[in-house]
Amino acid sequence: MTTKKLSDRSCPACDSNTIPLDSATIESLLAQIGAHWQLNADGKSITRRYTFKGFARAVYLSNLCAWLAEEQGHHPDIAFGWGYCQVTLTTHTLDALSEIDFIWAAKLSELTDRS
Repeated sequence: MTTKKLSDRSCPACDSNTIPLDSATIESLLAQIGAHWQLNADGKSITRRYTFKGFARAVYLSNLCAWLAEEQGHHPDIAFGWGYCQVTLTTHTLDALSEIDFIWAAKLSELTDRS
């Protein structure tokens, strides 16, 4: 892995060189993307839940996630409804977490956590 800030990197295409991350690397990368992201119980995905006062902002965030997914070629699972948008990342072809998931999460956090 490189020392370049995660959000400054692009998600590489998943291929035969993409490897699942070990638990120590997952913990290290979680620390880099912030406390809002949680490792799911299965250890194969990370999730962030955003809450809002209403429906429109949840839809806007879902659309931002869709744009970022197409831009980066890495697609999260997105659930939204009145007052929430939940984003879950995993590398589907591996059925595990890879560095790609954390790059994407860092990019979304940079877009949404600005003051």
